[in-house]
Amino acid sequence: MPIRIADGRARVVREIRSAAPLMSALAVPVTARGPWLTAALNVTSAPVLRPDRARAVVVEPQLEGRPDGLALLSFRRRGPVTAVSLLGTRPGPLPEGRPQCRLYARDPAVADRLADGVLDLLAGLRGPWTLRLAGLPLGDATLRALIAGLPDAATATTRSRSLVDELDSVGEVRRSTDPAALERVLRALLPRVPADQRAFVRAAARLHAAIGALEVAVVHRGDDVAAVLLTLLGHGPAGTDRWPWWGWSDVGGLRRELGSPWASLTASRGLVPLTRRGVDRSGISRGTAAG
Repeated sequence: MPIRIADGRARVVREIRSAAPLMSALAVPVTARGPWLTAALNVTSAPVLRPDRARAVVVEPQLEGRPDGLALLSFRRRGPVTAVSLLGTRPGPLPEGRPQCRLYARDPAVADRLADGVLDLLAGLRGPWTLRLAGLPLGDATLRALIAGLPDAATATTRSRSLVDELDSVGEVRRSTDPAALERVLRALLPRVPADQRAFVRAAARLHAAIGALEVAVVHRGDDVAAVLLTLLGHGPAGTDRWPWWGWSDVGGLRRELGSPWASLTASRGLVPLTRRGVDRSGISRGTAAG
């Protein structure tokens, strides 16, 4: 199974579109599908100074057709260090309570090849790098192969807290999937979003609203907006999957509860650790864990 690398926004967008059938076959969540990934790609590649650089590791099928495996990665320079993460995790916010991200592999053999491609890409980077892959399902086959290839990497299991929609208990709620409903509340919603995430929330919300994949819930107190909740909608054979994404309330009706666990991996190469006596120059091998 041949591997190739797609480099840059335009090429990565083409790979995302080409992988749509694979994403559907794997039943990945809304946050690991084309609209979400495209919104993240557009926002993170836009800054004039030091934009993120997107790359895709593609496992091609033995016969001609669409990819059998795909890893979508974001590369961000932090001084001399390249920080590598999964595309779609920045700038956020991500909905919580379940694994949000995927390394797309049709079967275990493809997962092994996909991991090989990621490791080769990391080995070719100039200078020090850090790797953080988070929000993945427990038991992910590609993640398991990466752990084997980065024996000094650190792994962790995290259980985040999901947002629970109980707005109906605090008053009349207007719910709509009409894009116009989103536009009416953006002015009240965006100031509550952290400044560095507003562009993404605006772009991702509008994109998902346009395809019927976003519900806007609003509670009013008189003429004022008292609560807003954005819920991502996934449509599949089992019906509609509702995933509360982001919201705020001055009247209650939103709470957090423990959700499903997800896995993460962190690794690094070429970083110089600090000790109490200064710089430790004993050297660091590829894959040393990043704390």
